[in-house]
Amino acid sequence: MMVYQVGSLSRSARLWALWSQGLSLEEIGKALHKPASSIYMAAAARGGIPPRSRRRAAVALSLAEREEISRGVAAGLSMCRIARTLARAPSTVSREIERNGGKQAYRAQAADAAAWSRAARPKSCKLSGLPQLRQAVACKLRRDWSPQQVSRWLRAQHPGESDMNVSHETIYQTLFVQARGVFRKELTEHLRRCGYIRRARKLQAAHHGGIVDAISIRERPADAADRAVPGHWEGDLLAGGRNTYIATLVERRSRFVILVKINSKDSVAFAAALARKIKRLPSELRRSLTWDRGTEMAAHKQFTMGTDVKVYFCDPRSPWQRGSNENTNGLLRQYFRKDENLSVYSQEHLNKIAARLNGRPRETLNWKTPAEVLAASVATTA
Repeated sequence: MMVYQVGSLSRSARLWALWSQGLSLEEIGKALHKPASSIYMAAAARGGIPPRSRRRAAVALSLAEREEISRGVAAGLSMCRIARTLARAPSTVSREIERNGGKQAYRAQAADAAAWSRAARPKSCKLSGLPQLRQAVACKLRRDWSPQQVSRWLRAQHPGESDMNVSHETIYQTLFVQARGVFRKELTEHLRRCGYIRRARKLQAAHHGGIVDAISIRERPADAADRAVPGHWEGDLLAGGRNTYIATLVERRSRFVILVKINSKDSVAFAAALARKIKRLPSELRRSLTWDRGTEMAAHKQFTMGTDVKVYFCDPRSPWQRGSNENTNGLLRQYFRKDENLSVYSQEHLNKIAARLNGRPRETLNWKTPAEVLAASVATTA
């Protein structure tokens, strides 16, 4: 694993350098000789967003220039002579010396450190100084809009008005960096991922085992991509509390959902449970399955052998490639909370919840139900 050379940095700078590299809390704590809980608290205070590195202004005196001033003062040179050497105004040199103790006390290193200290003026957040914009953003967030939706809506409603436009990244940073004090922390609960802390993704693949012989989604048949025929499914796990899960399967053409009770994330046991459910479907509804990179599907070869259904894997960190499944999982949160123990639900109960979703009309289906669309598709292909 590649690690940044951070030994010469301060502890805070080292923490953010390792954080940006994508190391885990335990790995960062080990490198800094701190417990993982301390690393989490430091990162959570800024929502996982590294502070901006400080930069010297282009017009400010550099350390090299201050050393030249110090040498000129020691040699007894005049202000004008020193200024000509630096191509600076004599008043610039004069003010620099006077604000740092005069000719007798002037030292380049101390003057440079004092300049950095005086310049420590954090830039205020855009939303903090524009109450009308802040109110508009907060209103939409309370309606469960995403920061990107808010940003695009403002751009459409107020074209060319800089005081009523803000980027989604600024909204995210204002929400997660609570030290800014602009938004109440409760607003983060309206985000889709409300407990989110920004993490670098550079080494995410290195921390998780890969899927052996995974078939890329790019090799999936064209009729699966364009939803031309039924029988192509998207799958994922819906997580609950206490490490409990439900497998969710969504048919791409009709958005028909199947829920499967899962007793273990062990890949062999998981593949067997999924295969038992899939084999109950008619042959025309068993064409392909698209999954993410979760290791629960590591035994995909056994699944394919038992069902004759090929499994195609999405690109890493690309949930939109299973968009129908992602949207359905969002609908299922109406029935299954994130902190709820999902193991208490029987397969019969899961079937009832699936039937409710399959009997609800969808705008994307021209207000038909998934059950109606699937039945019509099967009748057409049979």
